[in-house]
Amino acid sequence: MTFPPIPEFIFDDLAQVEQIIRERLEPQSAVLRTARQHLFGAGDKRLRPALTLLCAQLGNYSLERVLHAAAAVELIHLASRVHDDLIDEAERRRGTPTTYNRWSGNVALMVGDYLFALAASEMALAPDPRIIAYFSQGVMTICEGELAPVTTVTPAQTAIDQYLYKIGCKTAALFEAGSKAGVVCGGGAQHEIDLAGRYGYDLGMATQIMEDVFDVAGAPQQPDTLAGGGLRAGVITLPLIYAVADGADPRLAAVIEQEQPDEATIAWACGEIRRVGGDQRARADAQTFAQRAVTRLDGFPPSRARSALTELAVFIGQLDGRV
Repeated sequence: MTFPPIPEFIFDDLAQVEQIIRERLEPQSAVLRTARQHLFGAGDKRLRPALTLLCAQLGNYSLERVLHAAAAVELIHLASRVHDDLIDEAERRRGTPTTYNRWSGNVALMVGDYLFALAASEMALAPDPRIIAYFSQGVMTICEGELAPVTTVTPAQTAIDQYLYKIGCKTAALFEAGSKAGVVCGGGAQHEIDLAGRYGYDLGMATQIMEDVFDVAGAPQQPDTLAGGGLRAGVITLPLIYAVADGADPRLAAVIEQEQPDEATIAWACGEIRRVGGDQRARADAQTFAQRAVTRLDGFPPSRARSALTELAVFIGQLDGRV
């Protein structure tokens, strides 16, 4: 998707988080050096650590207190991407060869495990033991989601329930953990930690749904992005589920069963999803989650951090100010 703008007032602090991550990925192992180049080259503008930094600024902000939590959330994200590639055995991710296909499965598994270990080391440096608990729960939830694929397109409600559960585990759980950790580092009360967690969860749900929408409908400002990655990998997403439920050509549901669908088939499938409005129904769901995320911030006093968090949700949900 088109990556949300990171507010300039956290650029310097985010650069320090980035520096920690790069230093942690500097061992003399040739494999890890290659992993470092690959993972940084395919990053998503460090949205998760930015979220942790901003949530810390909802309270009494100290970069020293939040620095390691912000590094931990990104290392967990990188590790989960490697394991995600390994489980899916997908050929490409956002137009970039996956870790699984660059190295053998065993090497990819070890790289992912190493990144999780690095994240654990960062958690241990964080100032509050609750941060370890939140991130540990997040990692367990991510694993649950990875092992719970969407197995059917019909009946629609079963498919929707499976899809929402999967992305709630796979994507939203880490947004939730990172947001809660940020407020902990800012000295927030428990009700503020809970509110931030719900904000992060809703934002993560909106983010993943919009990624799946853009996968079939095209991302703004990224016209050259290779479309249909989910269909190509046999992944059932919300736009596909809605399109099938709303009377798409019966051949659409069969596309994900094909071993290696050709590009003409993928282009047709994306067009068919758009024709019946599957992408628009999914977009509406993303906007609902984004609007809900914004309301979670009502429990915090006005600040530039709260404004930035609101703007992130508006941008991701393409709300056009309807909050």
